[in-house]
Amino acid sequence: VDWKLLGWEGDHRAVYTVRWNPFHPRIFLSASADWTVKMWDHQVKLPVMSFDLGQAIGDVAWAPYSSTTFAAITSDGPAAPTSGVVHIYDLSINRNERICEQKVVKRAKLTHVAFNHNEPILIVGDDRGGVNTLKLSPNLRVGVVRTEDSDPAITDEDLQVQKMEHLLEMVTETKEA
Repeated sequence: VDWKLLGWEGDHRAVYTVRWNPFHPRIFLSASADWTVKMWDHQVKLPVMSFDLGQAIGDVAWAPYSSTTFAAITSDGPAAPTSGVVHIYDLSINRNERICEQKVVKRAKLTHVAFNHNEPILIVGDDRGGVNTLKLSPNLRVGVVRTEDSDPAITDEDLQVQKMEHLLEMVTETKEA
């Protein structure tokens, strides 16, 4: 095995979490103490997209049903107005803003977030031993949308890769313009 060490530039404080996209083999997220979630293409040294949540991010998770949906949690404690909040992004709907945010706890620091792979459920853990379960509303759990024009030979997974590729093309065009 030939291991090649690569490095990426962009996070300026501790990186708490990195997660590979479950559909696209080149894409991953990082969650950082610099208050950002960054989306990366492992073939590019700089982040493809960056989201400033205004607080340290404790964890991030890709949704198992969409290549462009992820959740992040802010975790800076009870004094901060946006701590204890789950932020949901669907980059195919809005590339700049979260599509949902939900305050989960008042006096605890959120530490982990995970999507259920079979049910529309998100679980969130905190530093006081609590685990909270959130049911995702239908607009937050949209996977592949097939139309009459959709090629039945293309798998749902391939459509998810295409959806992320389309997003990457739009972001690249925006940066170059």
